[in-house]
Amino acid sequence: MSKLTVLYPQAIEHTKMKINEDIDHYLEIKESMPTYEQYIIDRRHYIEQIWINVWLTKVTNDVPKREKKAFLSENGYEVEGVDRKLINRLFRNEMRSYEPFDTLSWVEESFSGNDLGWEERYHRVREEFLKRKEEELQAEKRSSIKENIEAFAQHLIAEEYEHFYLYVRHHVAKQLAFDFENNQKYPAIAPFKIEEKLVEEGPFDPSNYSTIATFFDELTGAVHKKFHWEYETYFYAYEKLIGDYLPNFVARTVLEQLPPSLTDQYAIEFNRDLSQRSLRKLLTIYVNTLESDYFKRIQEEYVSDLLELATIQFDLERHEKIYEQDLEDRERKKAEEIAEIERKKAMEERMLEDIFGREYRPSIGRNIQYVLHIGETNTGKTHHALERMKEANSGLYLAPLRLLALEVFDKLNHEGVPCSLKTGEEEKEMEGANHISCTVEMFHEKEFYDIVVIDEAQMIADNDRGFSWFKALTKANAKEVHIIGSHNAESMIVELLGDSDIEIYKYYREIPLEVESKEFSMKHTRKGDALVCFSRRRVLETASKLQNSGHSVSMIYGSMPPETRKKQMQRFIDGETNVIVATDAIGMGLNLPIRRIVFLENEKFDGTRRRRLTSQEVKQIAGRAGRKGIYDVGKVAFTKDIKRMKRLLDQEDALVSTFAIAPTNAVFERFQKYHRDLGTFFELWNKFESPKGTKKATLSEERELYTMVRGTQIEARLSMMDLYGFLHLPFSTNETLLTKQWRRAMSAIIKGEELPEPIIKKGTLEEVELSYKAVGLHLLFLYRLDRRTEALYWERVREEISDDVHERLKTDVRNMSKNCKTCGTKLDLDFAFPICEDCYASRHKKYDYYYEFKR
Repeated sequence: MSKLTVLYPQAIEHTKMKINEDIDHYLEIKESMPTYEQYIIDRRHYIEQIWINVWLTKVTNDVPKREKKAFLSENGYEVEGVDRKLINRLFRNEMRSYEPFDTLSWVEESFSGNDLGWEERYHRVREEFLKRKEEELQAEKRSSIKENIEAFAQHLIAEEYEHFYLYVRHHVAKQLAFDFENNQKYPAIAPFKIEEKLVEEGPFDPSNYSTIATFFDELTGAVHKKFHWEYETYFYAYEKLIGDYLPNFVARTVLEQLPPSLTDQYAIEFNRDLSQRSLRKLLTIYVNTLESDYFKRIQEEYVSDLLELATIQFDLERHEKIYEQDLEDRERKKAEEIAEIERKKAMEERMLEDIFGREYRPSIGRNIQYVLHIGETNTGKTHHALERMKEANSGLYLAPLRLLALEVFDKLNHEGVPCSLKTGEEEKEMEGANHISCTVEMFHEKEFYDIVVIDEAQMIADNDRGFSWFKALTKANAKEVHIIGSHNAESMIVELLGDSDIEIYKYYREIPLEVESKEFSMKHTRKGDALVCFSRRRVLETASKLQNSGHSVSMIYGSMPPETRKKQMQRFIDGETNVIVATDAIGMGLNLPIRRIVFLENEKFDGTRRRRLTSQEVKQIAGRAGRKGIYDVGKVAFTKDIKRMKRLLDQEDALVSTFAIAPTNAVFERFQKYHRDLGTFFELWNKFESPKGTKKATLSEERELYTMVRGTQIEARLSMMDLYGFLHLPFSTNETLLTKQWRRAMSAIIKGEELPEPIIKKGTLEEVELSYKAVGLHLLFLYRLDRRTEALYWERVREEISDDVHERLKTDVRNMSKNCKTCGTKLDLDFAFPICEDCYASRHKKYDYYYEFKR
């Protein structure tokens, strides 16, 4: 059945309905009955047109496009490729002549000659019309009366606004006095969920509260069900108290003062007396505004004022005077409170400036010769600075990595210059040594040297460690300070040194870098290549794949023991291995005979998110390619996005414009003039606004450790400086095993017991590496406690663990496998996901079934 066949009878019925409605409307407005013939004369045009209007509207809207096109096609129209608007226009034209309904004939058949029916219809619709008009008139009268009542009430509310508040104030005061006398205080349990059982703490103490708002945060003990099932606070209880009291009070007051004429009119028109309930409903919008205003004002009231008010019987005139006096007192108290806040704020600002501010201002010049060695990676900057240090009677080398401190320690001793080592985890004192090689964190500002060498000074911008470079740069105590850094850090360093005497030497690569035009594939690996990726897992997987394809491989990654890293590098230098696989740890001061640097990844996870490498990172790593006399051109290769990565390599670095700052010994010494606990110190550090061009260290690891000992005997028994020293020990707080070891060691120290020995496991490579870190943390404690003899034993243990890691890297990596975490199926090392395809598909089938079921 076509849509037209269905719609046609519907359109006829709709047309008849419209004509009947027109007849009723025509008749109801006539004061005397018109004849049927007169109706036809007056409405003939409408009757003739109504069918075509109804029919065209219905078929245009309800007949689908395909049926319209089929109809037109059957009637000789070309419809293919014709737009919708033209199709509709053609179709409407055809429908005008489609089986027209003769409306005049239908009206004639229905009403002609039926004078009695016509007369009955007239009287019926006329009566209904007059009744409707009367109802409308009555509604207008009623509405007018309501408007008059509302106008009177609105005027009265405005006039009595302050008086009404005094009644509410007294009502709240009496409830407040009752609650303070009879109710119990409960501890605050955020977010007040009813799963927590409330325990009474005793009666309320009014002196603990200033304004009513401070009391409203307390719990009533009842469950608040309006929005959430949780324990109710007095905020909601008093909001309800006012909401219950005020509407009845206002309605009663208005009703008492309404003019009799209004109440009489209301009774006549509504056939009932005006009740308080009806008036309350009528005034809802005005009372709601009052409730909101008064509740805000109540929260500003002082608890002490309302408790005193509750004892005074209500008298409007008396309470008005009391309120005026309370307002004056409140304004005075507020002024005093604001003045006290401002005084404390000013005092705190002076304290913050005294403790922190002057510590981080750039130097105004000291009697020190500063020598800047500025240049790109692998240009000999460090070599020249160390040559100058070797000539001095005493010297200090500050390294960014323990491995570099070890390298300089070995280098100087090998070249006949006695040099000691100090890295926090180990200390090696050489007889007759006036030179020390150490990590930058071990710098102490009170020690004097002829020459201090600060390596990788651009690290001053590092969020976590930059403050160590800041301290070394600004507090170094020497005749000469040699600073080694990149071009983009030069202006920042010069600004920090202020008016000091500065010499600047610029270094440029003698060995050019050449970016290969083809995308790198693992099969292209050759002798002298260094393949760079950005996770330990990827390093091991890549090394395993290369070893299984016939390459001998050295590995370097951040968590690798420095001794192991050194041995891995030496294997490559000696030709025992022909390829290195490394993380970006290779970019920091490691000079190796590398023919080509290959970036296996262009992105890295920085601890927060995965992001593209920066220009400085690409340059730092790529700069390790090439070695004078071995590879006179350094090659650089990428696995993808070559053009984009080459732009990063070629672009000029953004200047270092900010540097990191952190607490120094001097800061802690000044802080102790005011306070003695680290909790307050961390709070003040948060409040301290870092000077322009600086950013504060987050101290996140120190704070995390502090939460483990805050309020315990450990905090009580240690001085603040000693406790911070232990919080500041350089170890990975991300390792649960190490944080537990730290906590046990701290407990042993304050109890005077032996330090618990570190847990050593020799199962997997990862366990051995973690054991190395555990021994390293143990050594940090031993050196801090000055137990050097005991430390010698644990250094030997750590060296054995390091040897174990080295041997495992030579043997275990070749047999490394990757298995599906769900079913254990062996996966290819290149497979990007932790579960196999089958497990992934199975998991998604379950999800699809679940969501289908939920729908």
